[in-house]
Amino acid sequence: MKRTLLRLAQLMSLALVINISTLVHAQAQVTTKALTIGESLQMPSKHLAETRRINVLLPDAYAHDPQTSYPVIFMLDGGVAEDFLHIAGLTQVSIANGTMRPFILVGIENTVRRRDLTSPSANALDQRDIPNAGGSAIFRRFLVEELIPEISQRYRVTQERVLVGESLAGLFTLETLLKTPDAFQTYIAIDPSLWWNDEKLTADFAAQLNAQASLAKKLYFASSGQAGMEKVIQHFADLLEQTKPLGLQWTYEKYREETHATIYHPAALKAFRRLLAPPQVKK
Repeated sequence: MKRTLLRLAQLMSLALVINISTLVHAQAQVTTKALTIGESLQMPSKHLAETRRINVLLPDAYAHDPQTSYPVIFMLDGGVAEDFLHIAGLTQVSIANGTMRPFILVGIENTVRRRDLTSPSANALDQRDIPNAGGSAIFRRFLVEELIPEISQRYRVTQERVLVGESLAGLFTLETLLKTPDAFQTYIAIDPSLWWNDEKLTADFAAQLNAQASLAKKLYFASSGQAGMEKVIQHFADLLEQTKPLGLQWTYEKYREETHATIYHPAALKAFRRLLAPPQVKK
């Protein structure tokens, strides 16, 4: 009996040693590796006199079919600590589930955001709150004359381009449609800050649309339920309804249940499905 108990104890000790050895061995095999999403470019700009970080996400199909070129979404506020990651996730899942065509996503990271996304303002409160405002024209030259050519040279792209932005970036998106409409084919402006400079951008649009009969572009814009936002954006929608610019395919949607801080993701999803969908599911 004692010999049996002793043998049993020996076997249990051996099993314990084996289990510990196996666990240590398994733990030794665990390694860590940096999680990489897309690639990041450091791009010097003559117009801005600074180097800008550009984040790029290629569709999965890009690596598998070297003969195919892809359209490009240029997104403002495109830093990793800004909106790049959640819009990248949105495009990935939308492409995967077939509600969006494959696109290359190009995120433009900010350095001095409010300077770059605003035109000069005569409004005293604007000048007080954003004293360095007024750099949108220079930033647009960087975008159109430097960044678009660089992306076109570096990647396999088509001539189809989309510009998307929210808040002040939405204001810049609409201003780009006004100033350089041919730079992009599709414009997405989410809760754009059209209150800037006493709604001068809306007034400038009215003057140009009265003189220009055609604007063959696609435009999606949206407003949140944030106080003051819907009113000024509705003024812009009323302008389009009154002038009915020839060729402009525009959609205005109200997200009254969303705030200025929460509207981007749901509105971008809706815009991508509506404007960038494959032909068979386009609505």
